[in-house]
Amino acid sequence: MQHPSLNIAIRAARSAGKLLLRYMDRVDSLKVESKSRNDFVSDIDRGAEALIIQELRARFPDHAILAEESGAQGRGDFQWVIDPLDGTTNYLHGFPQFSVSIALKHKGQLECGVVYDPLREEMYSAARGQGAQLNDRKIRVANRPSLEGALIGTGFPFRDQRHIDVYLRMFKDMTLATAGLRRPGSAALDLAYVAAGRTDGFWEIGLAEWDCAAGALLVAEAGGTVTDLAGGKSFLETGNLIAGNLKVHRAMLDLLTPHLTEQLKA
Repeated sequence: MQHPSLNIAIRAARSAGKLLLRYMDRVDSLKVESKSRNDFVSDIDRGAEALIIQELRARFPDHAILAEESGAQGRGDFQWVIDPLDGTTNYLHGFPQFSVSIALKHKGQLECGVVYDPLREEMYSAARGQGAQLNDRKIRVANRPSLEGALIGTGFPFRDQRHIDVYLRMFKDMTLATAGLRRPGSAALDLAYVAAGRTDGFWEIGLAEWDCAAGALLVAEAGGTVTDLAGGKSFLETGNLIAGNLKVHRAMLDLLTPHLTEQLKA
């Protein structure tokens, strides 16, 4: 039986996706602000977020919310974690890779999540203990046994660039060990691709919780594993994560660990 909250999250993600598509050809008319270096927000981010919150609140008025643009609202055991437009920079440039990400936590544990790619009409969904789906078809992580021949997703540390030198050393070693790296620009979709077996693994430094909450659950429910860079479970707090099937994840962890500074080990 599908998680009762999942249908609501799917409906909210579709509503936000429709809004994003409606304005895609009118990006020049959007008001865009810079939140910080290389971190932008537009009217469409705020509009999509308001739409999602409205749908969730109609069904779950007592649930708390953590959303990228409006921050934390309310308190309680249940909290929705929302990124209305993951890949804003892509969207504003007309680069066709962005998504809507919605997750539900209960007492800090991920319960269900959706990542929606409105351009391809791909809805990735998962509920704890019930597996992961892409448009209602069950998905599994790839069964690749090592980094040899692997295709690995990543994201450049674009907001906080304190770790750029460390990251570039990681990037070099990963490039030499694999068939190739990909940096599409939406971490939520990157994690969904790992869950669907389209890529074999993913790592990034400096994500926000709303970037990776739903995607992390997708990977776990598709038979993969997600940890922080030190192999622990604090990736939602640190924003630093590695995802893949068990063998690829272990190989990535072994390759990246020698590069970790004290700050990244935390």
